[in-house]
Amino acid sequence: VQLQASGGGLVQAGGSLRLSCAASGRTFSSYTMGWFRQAPGKEREFVAAISGSSGRTNYADSVKGRFTISRDNAKNMVYLQMNSLRPEDTAVYHCAARLNTGWLTNRPNDYAYWGQGTQVTVSS
Repeated sequence: VQLQASGGGLVQAGGSLRLSCAASGRTFSSYTMGWFRQAPGKEREFVAAISGSSGRTNYADSVKGRFTISRDNAKNMVYLQMNSLRPEDTAVYHCAARLNTGWLTNRPNDYAYWGQGTQVTVSS
């Protein structure tokens, strides 16, 4: 599966952004989708994941209550709605995919497919 993330940009603290990730292929619902982010000089960090068809979700504690992951299997799309953004949310955001196992893993190495990333910058 090939992934293409978009929707990043520059926003003031407290603002919102919606990231999108378009996936190729005809079996999109077979994949667990995740969002990760990486700030300069830091390791890649888990943000959120969503199961292939049941809609179960998993979030990092740092984004719970502010970010929402969703997907539209008919359109092969996954989204990350980001509200109440903070300067510490500044990073390159990547979407990732792995075949469904029933486990919404937060480990980057568990995801086999990655998009190119989109920059999110939150100014204070």
